[in-house]
Amino acid sequence: MIEDMTTVLVFQEQPYLKECRATVVSVDERGVRLDRTVFYPTGGGQPGDTGMLRWPGGETAIADTVKGDGSEDVIHVPAAGAVLPTAGTAVEAVIDWARRYRHMRMHTAMHLLCSLVEGEVTGGQVGAEKSRLDFNVPAGALDKQALAEKMNSLVAAGHKTVCVWIGDDELAARPELVRTMSVKPPTGSGRVRLMRIGPEDAPVDLQPCGGTHVADTAEIGPVEIARIENKGRQNRRISIVLAGDGAGPPV
Repeated sequence: MIEDMTTVLVFQEQPYLKECRATVVSVDERGVRLDRTVFYPTGGGQPGDTGMLRWPGGETAIADTVKGDGSEDVIHVPAAGAVLPTAGTAVEAVIDWARRYRHMRMHTAMHLLCSLVEGEVTGGQVGAEKSRLDFNVPAGALDKQALAEKMNSLVAAGHKTVCVWIGDDELAARPELVRTMSVKPPTGSGRVRLMRIGPEDAPVDLQPCGGTHVADTAEIGPVEIARIENKGRQNRRISIVLAGDGAGPPV
């Protein structure tokens, strides 16, 4: 086990970066640790990235990315039977960009959905093909068509997204920022990352989130509400799908 392992999380500030140079810190039965990475590890409902690690004379397919023994300890899980680099090897870490970008569009769309539904979020999952959020709301409180129209209006408006940081004390003083019951934002490091959609003085959505998102809601493209299901007396599951290609990433 690596004590106090810290990986530079390049994706937090540069979510559109498809690859980066890194050095292998360690390799064990769990996977490969790098000193820095563009690979997002599974967390907050968003799947871990897949891709490749390449170096002169070799390459390793990465089948998943997970958190290790701390919030900044990232483990790159190799595909079965893959040849592994050794500690100290300089590699090029390359993500499956098409898959990641769909996750970014989906994750941002889920924030828009969250902004439109009153009630605590009880669960959620980002997927490349379909995503869902569960809400603690009474039966009959949601109108599928109206919800879809409001979501697509926010998408088309081209709201900018930005990540900002606040201190642990400020988050504790603003409990309304935390919408999710199932996943609490990590605290203890002195600061917490927020994702904001829209202007600072009138945000469409503002809440703790460590995931990756598009820079403009227009990139999401048309969204469809695939289904609204009853999952309990007051638990409603809303599933969404991307209905088009969206505006595409910034050049």
